Amino acid sequence: MSAKSATSRAAKPSRKPVAGKAAVKSKTATKTGKLPEWNLADLYSGIGAEEVTRDLQKMDADCAAFEADYKGRLAERVAGDDGGRWLAEVVKRYEAIDDLAGRLGSYAGLVHAGDSVDPDISKFYGDVSERLTAASVHLLFFGLELNRIDDAVIERALQTPELGYYRPWIEDLRKDKPYQLEDRVEQLFHEKSQSGYAAWNRLFDQTISGLRFKVGGKELAIEPTLNLLQDRAPEKRKAAGQALAKTFKDNERTFALITNTLAKDKEISDRWRGFQDVADSRHLNNRVEREVVDALVASVRAAYPRLSHRYYNLKAGWFKKKKLAHWDRNAPLPFAATGTIAWPEAQKMVLTAYRGFSDEMADIAERFFTDRWIDAPVRPGKAPGAFSHPTTPSAHPYVLMNYQGKPRDVMTLAHELGHGVHQVLAAKNGALMAPTPLTLAETASVFGEMLTFKRLLSQTRNAKQRQALLAGKVEDMINTVVRQIAFYSFERAVHTERKNGELTAERIGQLWLSVQGESLGPAIDIRPGYENFWMYIPHFIHSPFYVYAYAFGDCLVNSLYAVYENASEGFAERYLAMLAAGGTKHYSELLQPFGLDAKDPKFWDGGLSVIAGMIDELETMG
Repeated sequence: MSAKSATSRAAKPSRKPVAGKAAVKSKTATKTGKLPEWNLADLYSGIGAEEVTRDLQKMDADCAAFEADYKGRLAERVAGDDGGRWLAEVVKRYEAIDDLAGRLGSYAGLVHAGDSVDPDISKFYGDVSERLTAASVHLLFFGLELNRIDDAVIERALQTPELGYYRPWIEDLRKDKPYQLEDRVEQLFHEKSQSGYAAWNRLFDQTISGLRFKVGGKELAIEPTLNLLQDRAPEKRKAAGQALAKTFKDNERTFALITNTLAKDKEISDRWRGFQDVADSRHLNNRVEREVVDALVASVRAAYPRLSHRYYNLKAGWFKKKKLAHWDRNAPLPFAATGTIAWPEAQKMVLTAYRGFSDEMADIAERFFTDRWIDAPVRPGKAPGAFSHPTTPSAHPYVLMNYQGKPRDVMTLAHELGHGVHQVLAAKNGALMAPTPLTLAETASVFGEMLTFKRLLSQTRNAKQRQALLAGKVEDMINTVVRQIAFYSFERAVHTERKNGELTAERIGQLWLSVQGESLGPAIDIRPGYENFWMYIPHFIHSPFYVYAYAFGDCLVNSLYAVYENASEGFAERYLAMLAAGGTKHYSELLQPFGLDAKDPKFWDGGLSVIAGMIDELETMG
């Protein structure tokens, strides 16, 4: 069955709230107004609900029956006269199972994201994951047998309209053919995942959620502590930075063990499957060519001096300093507006920006608010960061965020709703073809941010506030492009070196400081303690090498937005059609109507020039 994974952002898975914890009341919560909690009853009414037990049993039965009916028969039947029509019915049955698995897995993941420290919820999450893995063992044969069928036989079968509909999914599946192993080995890899990488992922989530950071006499969870790095008071930023460093240091052995184990697990899998480069399996999964990613990385790294180095030098000057301590990197500017943005205001900002582009886009986004598809409060045990989880086409997406009223929180809302709109539009393709390739997964989210930013900028008359808004956007773009490519470089270094043996926490920290120093530049003073800040980035654990998608998406959106600003009528329709395509087309085909080609070496420089141009403008403002 196809993988179900939350789209998340590095810092970014009811009427009877199964998360079980009320939002913690605080001064921030009072200022933001009442924040929405999601209604997961659209999936299931609770972790003890009868329909969960019923669907798990149905899952077991359907998977076993699928194997009994089709295993060992595919090649012979597909080669027959009605092979295309017969296989289409088999794929439809497989897709229905995939949809049910998506509903169960998504619900368990979302409940767990809402509270990963509740023992009952943790048990439920673990039990459902195990049941789904055990049931899906019966389905492993399907993709393996399908890929062993001769190309000419499959092509003839695909001429049948019923099967032809699934051509994109079948062709994608067959790209995995060179890397698939014999059936028993595939089954072993699949079953061992629960006691292997899935278990280590779960340990990371529970450990991160359980960490506490002592700031000013208070014990804070990770999300509010990270939020203090954006506080106006410099002593609070420093205290938060030092608290993060201390707690990370106290837990470095655990995080080093998790990182080493998962890197080794991936190396074993890659070696058995025949992948040459540490990131090749990710590129294959993303349906993107290695040389395209290499060109992106080279372009961004070459641009560090004219992007991040230059901007942080400017920012240090605004604070009347030569250098900024690392905990001041995201500090609010001295001339930025103060105050907290209440939730209703944030909602209005984003929906107004969306509606200015497309009524259809705004109408879809509005449902997230009216139908309670968003979980916004900060709670003990809740997953940090933000994501939009597509769940499954027979349901709808859900957005998780930790809203604290900062301008960046508004941009995060715009970002995740972009994902949500994309997921809603793509759902009509069905469970097998709705998932978007990672190369375009961040396009709608970053485009949503850009729409919101441009709307706010056009409404801001005060010169200093325009400067603050522009600087905030540049910071977000640096965090999305420069920082994520630095993350990717860090992952490459860790996974490459891990092949020669375990890395100590100290060595991982050295690799981290190396890429951070290169990307941030001389105006950021990296103080002791920062060497362990790699520990809290969830993407390194859950989705190795995912991070370049953010840079891919941001540079692509910069080029796409330039087309929009110069386009005649019809851009919004073409854009929504691109989102609605889901995974039915290669990214290069989807970009053709906009005249964009990511394989062009100059493509990335165009997107990066947009960021450089904004920094040029900031330099003229003084």
